[in-house]
Amino acid sequence: MIRINLLGAPKPKSKRGPSAAVSMEVGEGGSPVLKVVVALALAAVLNAGYWFKLDQQKRDLTEHMAQAEAKNRELSEVKARYLERQREADNYKRRVDVIDQLRSSQNGPVNLLSMIGDTINKTEAVWLNTMKDQGGSIDIDGVALSHEAVANLIANLQKSGYFRTVEMKETFQDEQVKEMQAFNFTITCEKADGKAKL
Repeated sequence: MIRINLLGAPKPKSKRGPSAAVSMEVGEGGSPVLKVVVALALAAVLNAGYWFKLDQQKRDLTEHMAQAEAKNRELSEVKARYLERQREADNYKRRVDVIDQLRSSQNGPVNLLSMIGDTINKTEAVWLNTMKDQGGSIDIDGVALSHEAVANLIANLQKSGYFRTVEMKETFQDEQVKEMQAFNFTITCEKADGKAKL
């Protein structure tokens, strides 16, 4: 046992007992029940603090999730509008492509006839009877006053750049024309790669 003198005066050496001085006894650390109660109280305070911290994190996460869901809904609407506009743009592009294709198909025969007409006009003593577009090639039937005129026509058709090959199928002198010399001819012209689709 430990005794503490709170008065600060030296203890008298009398045999009477502790009448003048107040003494207090301090044990070895208190009772075990008090220690358990203090430990439980400290654990409860720490647990409550941790619970409040987790609860705050839960509220923050709930708030962030609500904001993220609202943003997701907003972005979903934007994505739906974007996809709709993209479909409209694709449809518009398809329509424009079809119109351009129709225009080029429409101009193809016109360009072909114009080129053949110009070539025939530049070649003397040659007349056309028929012209048949076979897709990848063209058959031309006509009349010329000489073999040289037919050869000039073939050379002029090759120079046009519209055809890959120009070949003479046949030529013969027309016996029905008595007053002059006339040659009937048939020419096959194979279109160049870019012109075959016209």
